[in-house]
Amino acid sequence: MFPTGYIQTGQVTCHDESGQEIPCQGSAQDAAFAKGIPWPSPRFVLDKNTVLDRLTGLIWTQDANLAEFPLTWLEALEWVRHMNGEHVLGFSDWRLPNRRELRSLVSHQTRRPALPTGHPFVNVFQGWYWTSTTAAIAPNHAWYVSMDGARMFYGGKDQSFMVWPVRGMGTTLPATGQKQCYDAHGTVIPCMRTGQDAKFQAGVPWPDSRFLLDAESIIDQFTGLRWLRNADLTGCAVSWPDALAAVKSLQHAAPDGIAWRLPNINELESLVDCANHSPALPLGHVFTSISEAYWSSTTSMFEPDWAWALYLDKGAIGVGQKSGRHFRAWPVADL
Repeated sequence: MFPTGYIQTGQVTCHDESGQEIPCQGSAQDAAFAKGIPWPSPRFVLDKNTVLDRLTGLIWTQDANLAEFPLTWLEALEWVRHMNGEHVLGFSDWRLPNRRELRSLVSHQTRRPALPTGHPFVNVFQGWYWTSTTAAIAPNHAWYVSMDGARMFYGGKDQSFMVWPVRGMGTTLPATGQKQCYDAHGTVIPCMRTGQDAKFQAGVPWPDSRFLLDAESIIDQFTGLRWLRNADLTGCAVSWPDALAAVKSLQHAAPDGIAWRLPNINELESLVDCANHSPALPLGHVFTSISEAYWSSTTSMFEPDWAWALYLDKGAIGVGQKSGRHFRAWPVADL
């Protein structure tokens, strides 16, 4: 039975602290486990000027730069609405993708662009693309994703970035959790005709009761993942090798035989509720010792001596140099 709520990262190689490729066996890294919903083969199906992603069920424009120029966030939303009025490519249900939808295109094995090898897209801009999701920590900002190296952060809605429309609701990705719409100044507004994330709430809805307390761990009933209730295994920020080693030690010491591992970046991101910040977790969660940022087991292929991390206060995804004591370790396991 495959997990729900998160897809595989696409990473197939393992790398040490210096970035050198190493055998995956025994490394405890992302590619050694390849957790998440597996990618189908072929993943993408080209139909004239649109592309079906068989992994998510979403349909994208083949041309990743139909708008040709960067737009502000409100201009991007309006441009997609204009697309629908003109029935561009024969359809009138295009949307600006939410952050999980846009990020689903990313491969963590590639860079420049960070898209799956053999993808059929054209005119991919190797920089930032807008999503329809407002940043809860700063509602006058919205999330964007870099197709250069796969980072995800937020920027002022008055800044200008690229637009990549999507259509379809999909059957794989979870909803982001965002329930309100905002103007460019961060003021809550009615969602009707905004084209924003909360207008559509696209994605698989979360269960009413998502987290289940089970002794010293928490079961996420949406993803089928078990998380250590104490979200700070080491009690301090550690390097990436030390984070991997600490989780290995926990696994060996676990009396109940739970196979703990350091989560990959998609497993970590699956915890994020885009309606909240500080931390960006669903309200009512029962985790303890929440920290600002966490290592994943996923190497950054942009610079393999760096690894991916989740900034849980914001919900952002960035990187840290593996040798630095930057982030915490939060173990995960399968049920």
